Amino acid sequence: MWVLGLTGSIGMGKSATAGLFAEAGIPVYDADARVHALYRGAAVAPVEAAFPGVARDGAIDRAALSRQVLGDPEAMKRLEAIVHPLVREEEAAFLAAARAAAARLVVLDIPLLFETGGAGRVDAVAVVSAAKSVQAARVLARPGMTPERFALILDKQMADSEKRRRAHFVIDTGRGFPAARHQVRGIVRALAGPGRRFGSDRRDSHA
Repeated sequence: MWVLGLTGSIGMGKSATAGLFAEAGIPVYDADARVHALYRGAAVAPVEAAFPGVARDGAIDRAALSRQVLGDPEAMKRLEAIVHPLVREEEAAFLAAARAAAARLVVLDIPLLFETGGAGRVDAVAVVSAAKSVQAARVLARPGMTPERFALILDKQMADSEKRRRAHFVIDTGRGFPAARHQVRGIVRALAGPGRRFGSDRRDSHA
């Protein structure tokens, strides 16, 4: 089974691209969605204990949490030490279920794949990218986003140019999502198609 890591900086269209893999019938593990779920479940108590005042009505208020950790590397490390192990447990369960179902390819959608060392857990990496002008326009159109907040988020993400350099595949969403869909289908054929071209002699290290 091929494990493809999908990543990309804020505003590059990664979530929409993950949807294109799902549309193609590929199982997708959405790490950010799992974090959202954990903030309504198992992560609430330990996160509130570490960052008092961020829980509201039995769930973590992400805006309140962001105000406490954004721009504070030590606070971010404390948060990651709580959340990352929980996310990894769910990722392991996802992969086990996919193997049991004899999936040929799965996607791990992880926003900070390179930044957290996650590239070592996957067989190949696809980076979602777009021109800086496209990225900025998308991000600054989001409710509540400011140039200052955007800059803080970018500061904790690896530069897009470096992500592209490290990637096995680059998916350009700047030309629109019909073009991105075509790129995704090409990756699926390369990794899971009957005449797959990418690493066809690979032994499944995850079996």
